[in-house]
Amino acid sequence: MTELAGDLASRLQALWGPAVEVAEVRPMPGGASRESWDVRVRTEGGAERRLILLRDASRRDRTPHRNVVVEAAAMIAARAAGVPVAELHDHGEGTLGRAYLLMERLDGETIPRRLLRDDVYAAARPGLARRLGEVLARIHQIDPETLPDLPQVDALGQLTELYDGFAEPRPALEIGLRWLREHQPPPVAETLVHGDFRTGNLMVGADGLHGVLDWELAHRGDPRQDLGWLCTKAWRFGSPHPAGGFGSRKDLMAGYAAGGGTPPDEQTQRWWELYGTVRWALLCRSQAERYLSGAEPSVELAVLGRRVCEQEYDVLLALGHAQPLTVPDPLEDREYPPVRPHDRPSGPGLLRAVRDFLATEVTGADPVLKFHARVAANALRIAEREALLAPAHEQAHRNRLAALGCADDKDLCAKIRDGSLDHRSGEVAAAVTATVVGKLTVANPAHLAIHP
Repeated sequence: MTELAGDLASRLQALWGPAVEVAEVRPMPGGASRESWDVRVRTEGGAERRLILLRDASRRDRTPHRNVVVEAAAMIAARAAGVPVAELHDHGEGTLGRAYLLMERLDGETIPRRLLRDDVYAAARPGLARRLGEVLARIHQIDPETLPDLPQVDALGQLTELYDGFAEPRPALEIGLRWLREHQPPPVAETLVHGDFRTGNLMVGADGLHGVLDWELAHRGDPRQDLGWLCTKAWRFGSPHPAGGFGSRKDLMAGYAAGGGTPPDEQTQRWWELYGTVRWALLCRSQAERYLSGAEPSVELAVLGRRVCEQEYDVLLALGHAQPLTVPDPLEDREYPPVRPHDRPSGPGLLRAVRDFLATEVTGADPVLKFHARVAANALRIAEREALLAPAHEQAHRNRLAALGCADDKDLCAKIRDGSLDHRSGEVAAAVTATVVGKLTVANPAHLAIHP
């Protein structure tokens, strides 16, 4: 951290003059793909400024400089078009060693549970869906030709390529991808697409929207992707309101039309929302691969791998193959008998002791440590449930595959894709749903009760 503060001071002095001092550099929680730092600086005359530094989390070879240049260009164009975006002061590889962006800090809150529940934002929530529609319309009116390095993305092709690249058969996603292929809406003119416009990437104050954050996935493509992504179930965070958890699709589309956009019809919006659910499943799996490959020993990335089944269930919900249901958490009120000749507490009891410690005792001033401690506690809950239920789940899964005449998940996926089990589609959907319910009972049983 001392080294980073020194590098920042050198860079800011080059930009703003030798009198600049870096008073504080503090890590911020969240963000699986890159670091966030809260920076406090003093300029000539003692004036204080608050900045945010975003920096690649590792030195991964993924042409980061090109990516950050595209992101910076999109932010600058959006700010010029009247989109609330933080003022960007610097970006590149430069003296900070990794791809970075340095911008003014915006006031407000990004944490979804606070934005959707706290009284301080109660007055802002009713107007946010319409406001977000207006902002998206402004983004989509930016001519992509003015951003020459903007990557062009074939949305469905990108998903299919990502799924096939894992070589990991997932029947629920196979069902979702087949439906997307068969119901793809006609194309429209391409625009600038934010790519990650959702609750969590929006800075909100008590008076409304203060800023649109995280332009890392900006690209040239179908503007309806942003509307569907905002309304994807994952980004409602348990709220019954589809537009980011804040309001209705009707209000979102009214704002989009008022801002000069052309709202999609209901079926097209449904397509893009399902697309968003499949996309988030694959992005979770992609993030987890960074841990599984040994590249990044992150507990947050590890746990993301167990969130894929949440999206698998949401795919089945959206297509009418499943219904919300309440499943008790297997860990509730569970007592573990001693395992002789070992002493007490038993192995699962020790897991409980460690997760309780992580969830309740790891406190202090470091918000990143507190966040990762909560994630680690959740990882132990998953491991504890799996130890209890895995043998029965594995046998039930084998029985379901055998009843369908399938040797394994790969065989089932191939038959879903080629249609050879279409005459038994109801049985296939029931079997796939039962398997995903089992996975969610281990990973996050509360998710099963959340309505679409």
